[in-house]
Amino acid sequence: MGLRDALFGRTKQVAPNLDNLFALSTAALTLQSELDLVPSGEAGLCFKSGSGESTITTDDDIKQLLDFDETTNKVTLSTDDLGFKWLVVKDPDFEALVTRIHAADTSMVEHQLGPRLLCAVFGFVPKTPPGEGSVRLVYLMKQGTFYPFAPTGPSQRNNELEIRVRSFLGTDLPIEKDLTRWMALWNVPVN
Repeated sequence: MGLRDALFGRTKQVAPNLDNLFALSTAALTLQSELDLVPSGEAGLCFKSGSGESTITTDDDIKQLLDFDETTNKVTLSTDDLGFKWLVVKDPDFEALVTRIHAADTSMVEHQLGPRLLCAVFGFVPKTPPGEGSVRLVYLMKQGTFYPFAPTGPSQRNNELEIRVRSFLGTDLPIEKDLTRWMALWNVPVN
């Protein structure tokens, strides 16, 4: 960013950091052994709706860009209450799920849609229900960090479980240190 940009309040958009997603495999093993949480088989990618120079704006354009084989994976696109788009992928194989989300991220970055990417969410559920509750690991694209989100109701969360997840995953994943970035993602289409 140059002096002119600073004076006029323009900022350069930060490219998403995608490589940290692959650390999830180790984290999944830790969550299972320490907290009895297993992958739910669902992950979501959240991004801003179409705007700017790109001609990729419709759901069909996005599906065509990502080139997912829908016979192997269940892929859905939806829009949440705030107008953000969610690409949700279902796959019982956690390694494949992480790879598919990473491939979607990479494809969007290659087509100059990187600044639209906001976060990826991976669901974890108790292996032996009811357990302590479900957890979503949220990956903040621009920071390259994770944080746990444990919803318990329509507008309630289990902060104690989130802190416990953080303590167990601190060596496996880059955990977001700034707790103000641990945003509540209500009505996320990922279980």
